Amino acid sequence: MAEGKKLVIVESPTKMRSIQGYLGDGYEVLSSVGHIRDLADKKDIPAADKQAYGKYSIDVDNDFDPYYVVSDRKTKTVAELKRALKTADELLLATDEDREGEAIAWHLLETLKPKVPVKRMVFHEITKDAIQAAIGNTRELDTDLVDAQETRRILDRLYGWDVSPVLWYKVKTGLSAGRVQSAATRMIVERERERMAFVSAEYWDVEALASSSSGFKVRLVRVDGGQLARGTDFDDEGKLKKAVVILDEKKAAALAHAVDAAGTGAVTKVEAKPGTRSPYAPFTTSTMQQEAGRKLSMSAKQAMSVAQRLYEKGYITYMRTDSVALSTQAVQAARSQAVALYGDTAVPLKPRAYKSKSKNAQEAHEAIRPSGENFRTPKSVASELDREEHRLYDLIWKRTVASQMADAKYETTTVTIAVDISAEPSAGAQNAEFTASGTVYTFKGFLEAYEEGRDEKRNDKDADENQSLPVVAVGDELRMSDAEAKGHRTTPKPRFTEASLVKALEEHGIGRPSTFASIIGTVIDRGYATKRGQALVPTWLAFSVVRLLEEHFADLIDYDFTAALEDDLDAIARGEQKRVEWLRSFYYGSDSHVGLRQTVDNLGEIDARALNSTPITDTATLRFGKYGPYLEVANPEAPDEKPRIVNVPEDLAPDELTAAKAQELIDAPVAGDRVLGTNPDNGKIVVVKDGRFGPYVQENDPVSEDAAVDEATGEVVDAPKPKRGAKKAAAPKQRTASLFRSMSVDTIDLDTALRLLSLPRVVGADPESGEEITAQNGRFGPYLKKGTDSRSLESESEIFDVTLEKALEIYAQPKYGAGSRRASSALAEFEADPVSNKPIRIRDGRFGAYVTDGETNVTIPRGQKVEDITFEVAVQMLADKRAKGPAPKRGAAAKKAPAKKPAAKKPAAKKAPAKKAPAKKPAAKTTATDAEKAAARSAAAKKAAATRAANAAKKAGS
Repeated sequence: MAEGKKLVIVESPTKMRSIQGYLGDGYEVLSSVGHIRDLADKKDIPAADKQAYGKYSIDVDNDFDPYYVVSDRKTKTVAELKRALKTADELLLATDEDREGEAIAWHLLETLKPKVPVKRMVFHEITKDAIQAAIGNTRELDTDLVDAQETRRILDRLYGWDVSPVLWYKVKTGLSAGRVQSAATRMIVERERERMAFVSAEYWDVEALASSSSGFKVRLVRVDGGQLARGTDFDDEGKLKKAVVILDEKKAAALAHAVDAAGTGAVTKVEAKPGTRSPYAPFTTSTMQQEAGRKLSMSAKQAMSVAQRLYEKGYITYMRTDSVALSTQAVQAARSQAVALYGDTAVPLKPRAYKSKSKNAQEAHEAIRPSGENFRTPKSVASELDREEHRLYDLIWKRTVASQMADAKYETTTVTIAVDISAEPSAGAQNAEFTASGTVYTFKGFLEAYEEGRDEKRNDKDADENQSLPVVAVGDELRMSDAEAKGHRTTPKPRFTEASLVKALEEHGIGRPSTFASIIGTVIDRGYATKRGQALVPTWLAFSVVRLLEEHFADLIDYDFTAALEDDLDAIARGEQKRVEWLRSFYYGSDSHVGLRQTVDNLGEIDARALNSTPITDTATLRFGKYGPYLEVANPEAPDEKPRIVNVPEDLAPDELTAAKAQELIDAPVAGDRVLGTNPDNGKIVVVKDGRFGPYVQENDPVSEDAAVDEATGEVVDAPKPKRGAKKAAAPKQRTASLFRSMSVDTIDLDTALRLLSLPRVVGADPESGEEITAQNGRFGPYLKKGTDSRSLESESEIFDVTLEKALEIYAQPKYGAGSRRASSALAEFEADPVSNKPIRIRDGRFGAYVTDGETNVTIPRGQKVEDITFEVAVQMLADKRAKGPAPKRGAAAKKAPAKKPAAKKPAAKKAPAKKAPAKKPAAKTTATDAEKAAARSAAAKKAAATRAANAAKKAGS
């Protein structure tokens, strides 16, 4: 770096490249690639500090002092930043303008310890004008925002590390608890509980076709003046909330017949009501996540990842915001574009101003909008963005432009038709009233550009269908036909989707919108919920976790308490509360709150069995065990008898496990252990079983003719168990083989089972090397094997069908790379890596997805999803892999590692003599023949038998 340059540090490599182009040669822009420091792991804390910091990496007795360390992954990054700082004459910290960005800047300051002037540079869009304006309007570091972020980090560490171990001991190892994560899980579980307790009610009505110049649908709403029941008239227990007329199927069918018989009806009322609809505010983080979920089917995490890329490339403003305000230039840009596209009447006379409801100090910037003074249309940037980026940019652009457009105007017309059915005695009524509604937009306004999506709601089917109605007047006679009785059932509240859960969390004031994506991801990754379409379905594991938290950590999972924590963090960010005082109150307690420490120390006894049990019927209890949920079925006639275990299908939602469904599972015939027949080659019985790790076939020895048989039942009586201490003879291992994914326990036959048991199948020998090629099924799917070289097959059926010629063709192709069969399209693609200057891709390999730039490959860790990998994460993963160097070859671990150099400036401690590993003897002297080994084993066995016999004789003699 040249003398006199100004060093600018951002947290993202993409941001770094964008900003460098706007600042010119007088500046050097480098990236920290996110946080460089975090709370230490226990192993990284020096022995002298273990007592104070050892449990949490926080000294709770000394003002909650955190122990930070530079991440192993960031040591190289920090070294590069320090080298660049040596020749800089000024440091500009240009991380994001929120709490997290402020904290990154503070950690950089603490770690780099610059001796040159330091300024904080902030901006909310990456455009040339915005960056140059930020250079001229720097500020000091906001320590209140830093305190708020640090308090949140400490709070989450204390909460998670105190509560999570309770879940490990009482529910299942590997679980986690968190202040927002646990509240979100509770919301999902509570909704499922409501669905489980819900009692559906049945009601009927009649639909018909009314015709004048054209036909339109009408619905029966009143019979002899009495209001017909709708779904909203019933409560969750299936009981009526008010006095209405309930029709059953027979009565509804009689009314339909009477309407058709009458043939005509008279218009008794025509009501037209005008209305207006106003546009929605521009996107905040929360509303963007919700709409991306509804309209684009993106998860919250995916939406934030795509938005991050758009921001860093300079297409949108900062995507973590609670603000709905637009700058003056943005308002003008939106209005100008609306006029250009939809005409002068598309915008109101005065610009629209939106106000944020948030008190939070960290959201002091704009709503999410296209960047710049003139918005680029989605069409103009289509060639510059990938598919997901373009879809989200299009959504943001439409929402922003629509927010400055005119109101939509409409008119809703409702027609009431009376039908005289007195001529039909079977109807049991004199008059039937039908209605129909239709809405016509007289001016579409903002709807020309954008209409917000909506979440599923209860009893949506009750809503009148919007339709075009003909012009009719009171007194007009209409023809009535095609009357049909329609049955309906009330429905429970729909399950949460990611979009509706984000909305609910925000409404409760729980968590920050910028963290919702990671929170929902954690809920799913921990196994607390699964996705069925867009719906979040809680698992029985989540029921157990929430039950424990409700019974023993009621305050910590209370919605109001959790929201109050968020308000307190906001107050710290505004400088209205002190970090240490607040943490002391939370951890040790106060007059109004029992502290976390006291709660954990006084938990008392927790009955893990009761915690993981849910009664389904009088005899069946749902239990959650190590391998998942199952039904424990007691025999009422023999209460002391061991209960029967019945597996619960993994895809069965909790609200679907009704008493009737449980009985169905109990009564279902057991498909496992079904005898398929006898193997003609060895006479063994072949059975199919449904095991813990999936279905499989197994060979069993035939029942001996000398085996004892119970005359009453005809079953073979088990041989008496050997006495305690007696040596059990090792049973020969029976052959087994897993079923293919395309096979079923119920339909597999003997021939197929025998083919499975015959695997691996010998395909043939390689004519060049003479090595045998086999086809088999493995943990990662079907594959070929030749010595130590294996190649994947496309499908399981190829195991039996692949020929030697085809196998040799597969082996002739490169295993990896552009010419391989597996070199299919990438799962994700990014820009070029800063080091190799080659594009980064995520590909699907035999052992899972991996990141590659064509030179370095890094497997994505288990538990981390492809959509979680951003460009920055991929760059860091590749950098870490390069820093480690090539993996050691097999056997290299046996080589002696170089001794560590003693620490400088310390007196040399007395060196203990190193233990020498026994030298290995030459291979020629240590290798014995099989015959020699067998003889040695035989001699040892004889000696042991003689010793046992002597001891037995001695004992008998005494």
